[in-house]
Amino acid sequence: MSSLFSNKVVTVTGAGSGIGRAIALGLARDGATVHLADRDADGLTQTAELIRAEDGRAFTTELDVASELQVVGWIEQIGSTSGRLDAAFNNAGITGPAKRIEDYPLEDFQRVIAVNLQSVFLGMKYQIPLIKRNGGGSIVNTASIAALTGPGGMSAYAASKHGVQGLTRVVAMENAAHGIRVNAIAPGWTETPMVAANSQQNPAFAALAQNAIPAKRGGKPEEIAAAAIWLASDAASYVTGHMLTVDGGMTIGGFEL
Repeated sequence: MSSLFSNKVVTVTGAGSGIGRAIALGLARDGATVHLADRDADGLTQTAELIRAEDGRAFTTELDVASELQVVGWIEQIGSTSGRLDAAFNNAGITGPAKRIEDYPLEDFQRVIAVNLQSVFLGMKYQIPLIKRNGGGSIVNTASIAALTGPGGMSAYAASKHGVQGLTRVVAMENAAHGIRVNAIAPGWTETPMVAANSQQNPAFAALAQNAIPAKRGGKPEEIAAAAIWLASDAASYVTGHMLTVDGGMTIGGFEL
């Protein structure tokens, strides 16, 4: 086990599967005490078991990331359990339905914004005072290549992820002088349960996505996690307000000769 995050306390939302699980496992292997949150209790338990099987330290909380009351309680619990917070990964997200904007139900739009964007706002609002108390740290938010593009049928998702990038930049600006770095990752097509479910719902998008990736494959959650963990680590000590695209070249544009 490396010691990149030894004696560090970190949080990961959406830790029950996919990218969140990979981030949590990577951090635990690097020596961190990991506070995991997800609304999927079974997925959370599995992630924690994987961490503990490698002698890592994990705490779990079933959490609705869009609820201010629950987020406040969670951060207070981390403060009292671990006494500090060094890094936070605001990663939870949903895709919402695939529908043209004129057919997109308002309640679905509001739910996607709440889970994907309001959660990042709430996370940072309550993580920052705890991170500051210890002299600084870092935050990594999960955006998406949909923060750079306009995938048809995904108005709420794209709006939420553009919003995550905007929030990341503002909070990076506000906290750069306080020793807190704030960055985002923009994963492309990644082989996670959420993407598999979305592919079944939107096969045209799935087919295009696979063809549009110059690397000719989807990303592994571990590859996205590695980028997120690097951004949070001291190796990225002069990087803030940045959104790092991890997409196998999907957003390069142009064409192959």
